[in-house]
Amino acid sequence: MNTLTALLSLVLVVDALFLGLLILLQLPKKEAGIAAAFGAEQTAALFGAGSGTALTDITKWCAGIFLTLCLLISVLTAHNLRSKIRGLSAELGKVTAAAAAPAMSAPAMAAVVTNTLQTLTPAPPAPVTVPAPAK
Repeated sequence: MNTLTALLSLVLVVDALFLGLLILLQLPKKEAGIAAAFGAEQTAALFGAGSGTALTDITKWCAGIFLTLCLLISVLTAHNLRSKIRGLSAELGKVTAAAAAPAMSAPAMAAVVTNTLQTLTPAPPAPVTVPAPAK
């Protein structure tokens, strides 16, 4: 699921870059601006006389793909998070069920605590003998 989300995110980034380029190449109403800097005449020669409508149609399709990818990625991410939350709540239910198990009797609990403390308590250090200084 994460691989699919990563792949769709990559496609989304490429689509966003292409969409930005298409918007910059569109001819403005006054026939000036960034389109003229990129060669508006070459765009007309490449796409034909009605290049403004062709670029507009391609831009609309790219914008639609961008919107669809954004919605799809958000649905996949929400589904992934829901499944993780369900897994965590199942684990929490197991822990809660284990905690609700009948308690041990007092002598048995004292024995467990004593054994645990003996295991965790470090052994006392060995006595250190210091030789007497030489005269």
